[in-house]
Amino acid sequence: MGAPITRTTEEAEMTTVIPADERGRVPAPRRTVVQRIRAPRRPRIWFEIVLIAVSYWTYSMIRNAVPEQEAQALRNADWLWEVERALGIAVEQSLNHAVNGVTWLIVTMNYYYATLHFVVTIGVLVWLYRRHPGRYAASRTVLFATTAVALLGYYLYPLAPPRLMESVHFIDTVKVHDTWGSMASGNMASVSNQYAAMPSMHIGWSVWCGITIAVLAAPLWVRILGWLYPAVTLVVIVCTANHFWLDAVGGVACLGIGFAVSCLWYGAPAHRLPRMVPASP
Repeated sequence: MGAPITRTTEEAEMTTVIPADERGRVPAPRRTVVQRIRAPRRPRIWFEIVLIAVSYWTYSMIRNAVPEQEAQALRNADWLWEVERALGIAVEQSLNHAVNGVTWLIVTMNYYYATLHFVVTIGVLVWLYRRHPGRYAASRTVLFATTAVALLGYYLYPLAPPRLMESVHFIDTVKVHDTWGSMASGNMASVSNQYAAMPSMHIGWSVWCGITIAVLAAPLWVRILGWLYPAVTLVVIVCTANHFWLDAVGGVACLGIGFAVSCLWYGAPAHRLPRMVPASP
């Protein structure tokens, strides 16, 4: 007879049989709390509505509670303008004055600035919720993290928008044409922090919308619209004198951090997660 067969502890563990239940099903391995939270699942409509409402209310409260620091905000605007002049990109004033001469165009831009920032963003969230539930939470996390970083920017770097500069003449197109194109113009100026121009969340949110649509939408024309939306938004924020070009750069930088946070938490970009997932228990 040969020598008795011996197995190492590692081999024994590999061949351990997991007991099945009465129906012969092998139970799935238990996941940690963090793994359960990170796992893609179908979002609950009531939870998402409350979360978005509370988050936006908190964002607005914090943004408007940041000390306005008018003198510093104006100094920062002058410095930023000089930087853009040194870079050869300080054309905001020329665009602002040129487009202001075309009444129907600038009025359209004012309303675009006031409405689409919210309408398109909410529309994309609803579309993700209905058509890509497995990717919704990761995409929403990008948006929330981007906005949180922006709040830090408002606190650390107060910046006057071009329309409030004293050293350079820009036209506040909302006041001149008596339209409601900005929360920081007209009657709403008293309840909104006018010196929170850096970074631009009009750009941060619109680029998020554009990337999400361009990556996940099927029709080519819809994907093209996805790429056009942030480009048009960039033109609008400059022509209405609400932002500098570099405010837009700040918005994109915040969005990059938002994507990084989401990828680290979920382990992959949103578009690589499963489109459809089981309903939450």
